[in-house]
Amino acid sequence: MDWNPAYSWLVLALLLSLAELSSGAMVLLALGIAAALTAAVTALGLTLPWQLLSMAIFTGILLPISIMVIRPRFSPRGVAYGTTGTGVEKGNHYITLRRDFDDATGIKVNGDFYRLRVLDNGETALPSGTSVVFRRFEGTTALVTLHQPADVDSQDDNSQRKEP
Repeated sequence: MDWNPAYSWLVLALLLSLAELSSGAMVLLALGIAAALTAAVTALGLTLPWQLLSMAIFTGILLPISIMVIRPRFSPRGVAYGTTGTGVEKGNHYITLRRDFDDATGIKVNGDFYRLRVLDNGETALPSGTSVVFRRFEGTTALVTLHQPADVDSQDDNSQRKEP
């Protein structure tokens, strides 16, 4: 059996698709499908420059589709895309807690502890259990305002109360 260049593209497609199992971002899967389609083009007898061009075209088509259309379907319900700090948590209500080893006051955002600072007065130490509204990050410090009952009416219905 002779080695065909299409086999190389199929091996690359398989490796990329298997590597997707460790990332979950759907990028490697899109590249794997593009490599498999390039293997089909290679089987037609096209030369290397045409193979690389077809790989680029397939990637240019499949990558945006996988990121914008397919990946959100695999996301858990209620999770807005974007990492912590991109603004998806803005306006959410959180309860402060104190960290054990250094007694720092903070909030948990997506499972991670962030030290806080109150925007109004710059205070960094609040009693545990204080209700705050997240506004933005400044570095790794969560900038918050104290939650007031009148603040609930002014907030939209999409804000959520987060418990630690």
